[in-house]
Amino acid sequence: MLRYLAAYGPATVRDAQTWCGLTRLGEVIDGLPLVRFADGYLDLPDAPRPDPDTPAPPRFLYDFDNLLLSHQDRSRFVTDDFRAKAVTPHGPTPRPVLLDGVTAGAWTIDRSTLTVRTFVRPTAADREALIAEGESLLAFHGVQDSPDIRFIRQ
Repeated sequence: MLRYLAAYGPATVRDAQTWCGLTRLGEVIDGLPLVRFADGYLDLPDAPRPDPDTPAPPRFLYDFDNLLLSHQDRSRFVTDDFRAKAVTPHGPTPRPVLLDGVTAGAWTIDRSTLTVRTFVRPTAADREALIAEGESLLAFHGVQDSPDIRFIRQ
């Protein structure tokens, strides 16, 4: 439980159970020195926690990112728009785009082109940050010459 919280905290007992597949972890945490937050969230006492007003940077997540797999309640970051517009039955698992910590679109890469489908209108600052993060993603994929980032509003 301590290792899970070090990686994914703050989280609930049900989040940890979803992640590891074990049950009855509530009994395990009773004796642990943890910080307890509202709504059942727990964390390590010395874990770094940003100021609540700190915006989360944009992120391009892969389809099976631990953020998506390590929480029982994903409603903190997966929006109804994402479920309605990106998730299709029997289709490929969408790759989420996070803006300020919540799903705001989906992305794909085809050769040297990153296509970002947004469900909300990104601010100018968000768009610049998405471009910078997208260039890093394309470089990670080996695209060095003329990376192309396209935005589609859905």
